[in-house]
Amino acid sequence: MPGDPLLHLLGEELYYSVPDLVEELKAKYGLNKPLYEQYLIYLVNLLHFNWGCSFHYMQPVFDIIVLRLKWTLFLLVPSVLLGSAIGMFLGLIARWKSGSKLDIESALTLLFVYSMPHYWLAMLSLLIFAFHLKLFPLGGVYHSGLEGFSKLADILWHMCLPLAVLSFFNTSYKYLIVRNSVIHVLEEEFILTAMAKGLDDQTILFKHVLRIASLPLLTIVTLDFGFMVSGTLLVEVVFSWPGMGALIYDAITAKDYPVLQGCFLLVTLCVLVANFLADICYTILDPRVRME
Repeated sequence: MPGDPLLHLLGEELYYSVPDLVEELKAKYGLNKPLYEQYLIYLVNLLHFNWGCSFHYMQPVFDIIVLRLKWTLFLLVPSVLLGSAIGMFLGLIARWKSGSKLDIESALTLLFVYSMPHYWLAMLSLLIFAFHLKLFPLGGVYHSGLEGFSKLADILWHMCLPLAVLSFFNTSYKYLIVRNSVIHVLEEEFILTAMAKGLDDQTILFKHVLRIASLPLLTIVTLDFGFMVSGTLLVEVVFSWPGMGALIYDAITAKDYPVLQGCFLLVTLCVLVANFLADICYTILDPRVRME
C-alpha cells in the first residue's frame, strides 16, 4: 500500500505546507521508526490487548471494529443460515430425483446465479427494486429520528434487499456443493445395503445420505462464519451497509493501517477457530473420522 496515511488525514495543502506538523504526527504514531521496530511495537501492544488508534477515525481500533462487527453479523448470520438450509434441501432433493425437471431447472438456475459476481447481482437488485420500483431504500441501515419498534422495523426493511442477495448467492454455491456430494454418497456401499434392507426413500435420504453429504457443506459454513467478520465487502459498499466490509474498504482508501491490521487479525483468529470447530463436528457426524 504505497502512500502516506498522514496525507489523507491532513490533506495535500496542510501536508506540504506545515512539515513540522507532519513530523510531529509521525512521531506520535511511531511512523518515523524502522518497519521492524514498528512491527515489534505492534506485537507488544497486542499482548496488552491494545489494537492501536485509527489514523482516520481518531478512535481505538477495537471500539471501531466492535461497532461495525454487529452490523455485519446482523446481516450475514441469517444469510449464511438461510442459504445453507435452502441449498442443502434443494441439493438433496434435486440429486435424489436425478434427471427430473426439478434437478435440471434448479441446477441451471443456481449455476447461473453462482456465475454472477455477487456485487453485480447487488447492483442489479438495487437498480430494479430500489431505484425503479422503489420497494426498498437505496442504502443505509435506518432513517434517523426513529426509536423502539419503528426503528427495528426500519432496520429490517433496509436489510431485506442485501439479505436477499447474500442468501440467494449462498444458496447457489451451497446447492452445488451438496448436489455433488450426494452423487458420491449414493455410490457408497452402505446406501446399497440400506436399499436392500427395504428402507423407504425418506429414511435413506435424511438419515443416511444427509449425514455424510453435509460434511463438505459443514466445512464451507464454518469458514463462512470465520470470514464473516470481514463482511461481504463489495455488497456492503453497494448497499452502504456500515459493516466490516465497508470498514475495510474505507481503511484501504484512507491508508488506515491500524484498522486494517485489526480487521485482518480478527479474520485470522475467527478462521482458525472455525476450522477447529469444523474438525470437531466432523468427528461427531462421521464415525469413520474417529476410527482413523
